[in-house]
Formats: sequence, C-alpha cells, structure tokens
Amino acid sequence: MRATWRGLPAKRHRAGWEPGLVVPAADGTPLLTDHYFPRAEGDFPTLLVRSPYGRGLPWSPMYGILFAEQGFHVILQSCRGTGGSGGRLEPWRNEPADGRATVSWLRQQPWFNGTLGTVGPSYLGYVQWALALDPPPELKAMAVQVGLHDPHAFFYAGGAFHLENALAVGAGMTYQHQGTAPLVKAMLRLRRHLRDITTAQPLRGAYESALGEVPWLDEVMTHPDADDPYWHGISLGEAAERLTVPTSLIGGWHDALAHQTFEQYGRLRRAGCETALLVGPWTHTSAFQQGWPEVFAETLGWLRAHLCDDPSGVRPTPVRVHVGGEEAWRDLDDWPPTPATTSWFPTPDGHLTRQPPADSTPLTSFRYDPADPTPSVGGPLLSRTAGSRDNSALEAREDVLTFTGPPLTEPVDVLGPVSVRLRISTDTGHADAFARLCDVDTQGRSISVCDGLVGLRTAGSTPSEVTVPMSPTAHRFAAGHRIRLQISGGAHPRYARNPGTGETSTEATGLMPVHITLHTGSALTLPQVR
Repeated sequence: MRATWRGLPAKRHRAGWEPGLVVPAADGTPLLTDHYFPRAEGDFPTLLVRSPYGRGLPWSPMYGILFAEQGFHVILQSCRGTGGSGGRLEPWRNEPADGRATVSWLRQQPWFNGTLGTVGPSYLGYVQWALALDPPPELKAMAVQVGLHDPHAFFYAGGAFHLENALAVGAGMTYQHQGTAPLVKAMLRLRRHLRDITTAQPLRGAYESALGEVPWLDEVMTHPDADDPYWHGISLGEAAERLTVPTSLIGGWHDALAHQTFEQYGRLRRAGCETALLVGPWTHTSAFQQGWPEVFAETLGWLRAHLCDDPSGVRPTPVRVHVGGEEAWRDLDDWPPTPATTSWFPTPDGHLTRQPPADSTPLTSFRYDPADPTPSVGGPLLSRTAGSRDNSALEAREDVLTFTGPPLTEPVDVLGPVSVRLRISTDTGHADAFARLCDVDTQGRSISVCDGLVGLRTAGSTPSEVTVPMSPTAHRFAAGHRIRLQISGGAHPRYARNPGTGETSTEATGLMPVHITLHTGSALTLPQVR
C-alpha cells in the first residue's frame, strides 16, 4: 500500500491487528470491529472509523494500517447489517445510537486514553456527523473527507432524481462489504444493463436486473419530497450548527458531495467552530487515488494537532483550494472569498456579453425529447466518467444551447458559487433546466467547469424566472480562452429524465416532448477575482 503513493510520511511504528472484536449496540446487536494499534509502549489516541463497506480493501490499509503506523489506535467497525455485523442494513437510521454505543465500549478498553477522533469519507463522514449530534466529551477532532450529511440532497438536489449516482451507491452499499469480487461483478452487471435500467418505464425497480432487491433504494425512489416523513431526522446538518469539536473538511471540485462539503464548512464557521477546508481537483474516488498523499497529509496534520498536541502539520490559513486552469494551490482566509460578482448575458446570436439586453424578446428555443434525452458528459459522478470533459460533441446536438463570450484579453479568476438566472417558458409546464459553465480553449475545445440542474414548473408562454445554482468552483480562464454558458433540458443518465407529463421520474409510464424557450433577461453570475 505504501508503495502505491509517493510522498507519504515515514511510518513511526509497526502496526498490530486485532480482528473480529464484537461491540454490542444499545439493543444488543453485535457490531464486528477490527482494532489496529501501534506496537509500542505508551498512550496513543484513538480514531473511530465506522463503515457500511466492509473492513477489508481499501479501508484496512488506508485507515487501519497507515494511521496505526503514525501512532493511533484505530477502531474499524462494520455498520449493522454489513460486514458480518448483526441486524439489517437501514442506511442512516441507526448511526447515532450505534456510534454512541461504540464510544461506551471504548471507555471500557484498557488501551483507551480518553482522547478520541473520527475520520473517513462519504458514508463514513455521515456516521461522524451522527456522533456529532450529541458529541461525547472524549471527541476532540473530526476529519470528514468528501462526506455526506444530507441523504435527500444527495439523491434529489435540484428536484431531479440523481439516477446514475443512486445506482452506484446501491451497488456499493449492497455488495462492497461482501468483498472485492462481489462488488466488481455487481458493477459490471450494472454497466451492462445501464441503458435498459435508466430508460425503463417505470424507472422504479428496474435496477433489480443488476443489483437484486435493494429495499432502501426502492424507498428512496418512492419518496422524492424532502418534507416527506420518510426523511425526517435523517439530515444531520444541524450537528454542524452547534459543534465545538475542531473539524477538518476535504472535498473535490468534481465530487458528488461537493455542495454538502461547502454547506458543512459554512455552518461550522457561522457556529464559530475551528475548521479547515481543503478542496482539490478530484472526483469522489480520485481523492483517494491520485489525491491520497495530499488528503492523508492534511488529515494526519489535523488529527495530530488536536489529539497529540502537535500543530506542526497544520497550515497557517484555514482554506486551501486548487485552482483549475492555473493548476496551482491557493491559500485563503475563508470560503468563499469576497470577490465582486460579474454578470454575463446571453444574446439571440449565441454570444455571451457584459452588456444587459435592451428588450425582453425571446432569445431562442429548443425541443427536449425524453425519448432521446440529452446525454450527460462528465460532472460530479461516482463513476470513472466523472470530472471535466470535452463537451464539443454534446454541444453539437440541437437540444443544447451555447452562449460564448469573446476571447479574454487577460486571465479571469472565478472563485466561489456560480449561478445562472433563467427567464424561461415551456409549452407543457413540466421540464428541467440544466446549466453548465465551460472553458473554451484556443483550439475550440469546450471543457466543463461546473454545472447544476433544477426542475421547472411553468405556466404557458409566460416566462418564469428560476435560478440554477451550479457547483462552486475555483478556476482560471486564461487569456485567449472564452467563457461559455451551456443550457439544455437534462443530463441523462446522471439525472433521471423529466417525462414531461407531470409524473415523477421514477414512476412515469409515458413521455412527452417539451419546447423550452429562453428569454432575454437571463444572466450568468460569476464570482470574479482579479
């Protein structure tokens, strides 16, 4: 494992391993747990890592061994219903109680010195927020890496079902804790059946051809409304609003949970909680592949500072972001910075200009056909196709609009949240609006920077005004490059296609094409730093 990455710090100790411990949950459910530890005399702090994805690869080497080598006890535990632990997997439901029960067990261990930290990515971040709802006094630091706190927002942000990521999570939660081979087989089945699954009518239940029955995924697909009682108590954002435990956050610009990382940071800062933010040029998975040396160093420095009284690995500024285009790291005092915002206006001839329009006529229109949905290209996915991609082929489609600015005479740095205000109408009243910011280079390649989607409910030909928030970004548009705004009616199968009938995308049995008209007064807003 150490040979896989360059730049990892030298180990301080040999790691020991005590597998298959049984930790009783409050209701007596056995939670299987492995204990990694430094083979050395003395007191060492403890890291709690709770996972629904098993205790083997990659968790054992990346969290168990590497952190034990650096002088930590590591408790790597399988969440209930996974990895041999008892009970039934019910994502999100049992994590607060099971986390508290595990801390109660830790207090009884002779090697536990009363100093506790938590660490982990994705769902392993969710269990950290679950413990932070009522943090035990021993909890002195958290390190949340590309972490989840709001499951509904992961599946439905913007009002559309995040189909491709939902299927990937269904495969991971169902098969990864069983071992590498079952997971690989499930992912291959999913890839083979992806087109049939994502175009099925109704969509709900179609995944069973690749994944079998996944009860919790079926429940997610049948409860799209955030106010549905199904979701009550599942979002843990409130934990950050009153937290005093020093917390490190790590995200990626192309991570499927980037929005949640920035939301966590904002809430922690408003609460006055000590926090640090690192955002790299990563997807959800590449943060733990190409990005692992930076992620590990950031996490290790934070945990040593707050659990071992060794601040030598903590950088002087609370925020560090990687700036795309410039391909350099930038240290900041806060996020977002406080730049001036600039507005760019689409014109009927496909240009993007700083000059506001003089009238309110329709700009242009296009036809979105859910039977031939606009495809997704790159973006914040959980699959190998995630990240920035060339959009040239996508933009050649008749159902994709582009508005392009003039060649820049000097670099333009965009750091912060990006959004577009659309004045838009449809003939059916039911549609989605997908917006993307692209960087067009001197060869004419249109490279995606960030994007977002919202569901539309319009009334006849009267334009409605809607804001499409895109993912925050840190990107430099070089001199000679052009800024491009891309507008379409969807991005399939990343998002479930809008059927155009008013039915939910997971239950729809019919499809209706829609004509979408964009009106003047629409505007792209960029947080521009000079």
